[in-house]
Amino acid sequence: MAEAGRISILALQATGAAACPGVSTLELDHIAEDIIREHGAVSAFKGYLGYPATICASINDELVHGIPSAERVLSDGDILTVDVGAIYQGYVGDNADTFAIGTIDDESQRLIDTTRAALYAAIDRCVEGNRLGDVSAAIQATAEEAGYGAVREYCGHGIGAKMHEEPSVPNVGKPGTGPRLRAGMTLAIEPMLTAGDFRVQVRDDGWTVVTQDGSRCAQIEHTVAIGKDAPLILTVI
Repeated sequence: MAEAGRISILALQATGAAACPGVSTLELDHIAEDIIREHGAVSAFKGYLGYPATICASINDELVHGIPSAERVLSDGDILTVDVGAIYQGYVGDNADTFAIGTIDDESQRLIDTTRAALYAAIDRCVEGNRLGDVSAAIQATAEEAGYGAVREYCGHGIGAKMHEEPSVPNVGKPGTGPRLRAGMTLAIEPMLTAGDFRVQVRDDGWTVVTQDGSRCAQIEHTVAIGKDAPLILTVI
């Protein structure tokens, strides 16, 4: 899983480095696919439940599952969320980040920074003996203290030999509730924050999830192993 995670972050970082005004999301998809294949892995997304691409590329008010396209060309001031995963020797890595395209406004940067803070607050709770609700509550508290919405309809998940395993990892929760965390469990933790209302809807393509009120949103994700004394982030280089 550590190698699957390493390949996943290589693909994610390469797409982030290439994401700039004038680049299409399809070009970014090709970059990610090439890196995954070069390292002896396959995409965890392409073909999953019929999804057609290697990455999810979601712009501005698109939360998750945006489909890459030659017609979706990035513009200065956009924010772009890329979600990508790799399967290596039967195990899955999954990660995401929200990138600034060119120069973005201060509020968009604050949204990204808060989403990252929510992720690491959640990861800090990933030690044996804590409960899953502690992880979710950390996301919710970080989001709401900053005045942002924490998405309810979509969430993180267990991960291992399959991309989506039990348990679900919601973006909201109560401390001290839910299953107790055990060393060796692996979770994909992915805070999803909105600048406005937390409610979302799916576009007519059947995949792209957008905020109902048109507000911008961000998603940042790591694959994490529960440790006895400290968490272990697997999507690192």
